[in-house]
Amino acid sequence: MSIDLQAMQTDLVTARVDGWLFYDFRGRDPIAQRILKLPEAMRTRRWFYFVPAKGIPRKLVHKIEAQALESLPGETFYYAGLQELEKGLKKILGRAKNIAMQYSPKNAIPYISMVDAGTIEMVRAAGAKIVSSADLVQKYEACWTDAQLRSHEEAGRAIDIIVRGAFQHAAKSVRDGARLTEYELKQWIQGGFEAAGLHTDEGPDVAVNAHASDPHYGPTPESAAPIRKDDLLLLDVWGKLKTPGSVHYDITWVGYLGKKVPNKYAKVFSAVANARDKAVDLICSSAAAGKPLQGWQVDKAARTVIEKAGYGKYFFHRTGHNLGEAVHGNGANMDGLETHDARRLIPRTCTSIEPGIYLPEFGIRSEVNVYIDEHSARVTGAVQKEILALLA
Repeated sequence: MSIDLQAMQTDLVTARVDGWLFYDFRGRDPIAQRILKLPEAMRTRRWFYFVPAKGIPRKLVHKIEAQALESLPGETFYYAGLQELEKGLKKILGRAKNIAMQYSPKNAIPYISMVDAGTIEMVRAAGAKIVSSADLVQKYEACWTDAQLRSHEEAGRAIDIIVRGAFQHAAKSVRDGARLTEYELKQWIQGGFEAAGLHTDEGPDVAVNAHASDPHYGPTPESAAPIRKDDLLLLDVWGKLKTPGSVHYDITWVGYLGKKVPNKYAKVFSAVANARDKAVDLICSSAAAGKPLQGWQVDKAARTVIEKAGYGKYFFHRTGHNLGEAVHGNGANMDGLETHDARRLIPRTCTSIEPGIYLPEFGIRSEVNVYIDEHSARVTGAVQKEILALLA
């Protein structure tokens, strides 16, 4: 499968750049390899591929790896020594001045910063101004096909059933006085995944009480706590169909192993749910109005709610991440804390919204997935309104 050059050049014109310069050395930029659909080959030397907004693409490869980019359209230039490389770079850039690369100023979006500082200096010395390819990358890395959206929804239906079953299994174990640990419940969920034809590289996260205060807690046989009456139980479960090209569904729900949820838990959940809903509402209203929206703005909307509730210092991760074939995809993240993600939320992408409050005694998070279409946005699964009282 080859790249759609005409579509890419249309995107470059829309982005108002003179071209997109791809660069790699020994596989350091997997984004470039995926977007250019490069087949496996020996590439031990530096290569450049320049796609101008108009005209014929140009390749720069080492003479001993002359066929390194043979799958790509365009004119080929060769180099051997460093001076030839620098001259060749000027040739392939031509008169282009404003070019995109996998670069982010001050590393604000580290997921895109694949090009090293020295290479940036070399390109600038060739006379080009470099801008970030972050929004361009989204178009090629994060937008779903109709089939991928269907795979997400199918995985979601199966995972929702498994999560409900996991809470029921935990409740039954407590009622029956049977021993069940976090790790054993994790294994139970993994068994449900296998039966449903779902795949996950790791997880799920199964955490009670203080363990839920660690957003990336993963129980092991050694660390797992028993699940008992009056425990708060958090389940963070993600996965996708085993079909190639499928994309992830990722949710977090919270239950209480008792008849009535204590106020200390309900109060924190209310703040988390309000923050979640504020972020979702902002995405949905912006999509409906056709109003541009950036990832950090969504994070700010959720974070402000939690700060006003007095829990600001206990919410110490981004509000959400892009979803794709990898659970953490390469589109815009809802992040104004860990990074300043100024990428726009664009149609046919999906993001998690998962604010959390992590107190020393317990942690609570609520996570949904929001799919953005051309003129609207929607949550793709069920939305938790209150902590589940599992023994009621």
